[in-house]
Amino acid sequence: MMSSPRSPGDSAGPIILFDAECVLCSANARFVLERDRRAVFRLASMQGEVGQALYRRHGMDPNDPSSMIIVEGERMRRDSDAVLSIYERLGYPWKLAALFRIVPSVIRDPVYRFVARHRYKIFGKRDTCWIAPAHMRDRIL
Repeated sequence: MMSSPRSPGDSAGPIILFDAECVLCSANARFVLERDRRAVFRLASMQGEVGQALYRRHGMDPNDPSSMIIVEGERMRRDSDAVLSIYERLGYPWKLAALFRIVPSVIRDPVYRFVARHRYKIFGKRDTCWIAPAHMRDRIL
């Protein structure tokens, strides 16, 4: 049975906004989709219409993304807090990432931003955006 399309404003669960041109970001998106057995998350590319609108709604420039963000209703998380909130919901063993919360965000976030700023140099950039496999496409906005 196919699920009905969901709009970004509904309460069906958190939306992960990611860079579909970034090799690391795309690999992480696929990793999350494959391990999110309860289908909690939906994903939107920052290059797409939904992703750009959500970035703008939260005061960020989608053409100069400094962070992956996760949006749930009106709440937005970014940087290391976004990453940790994703992994905490994936179940064991991934939820053990919550242990990193003992490290203050003033330390975690600069590390996150350094990797984010240099992600294309370190991990590479795709010539085209990553496209989810057919069995996962109903979770992509």
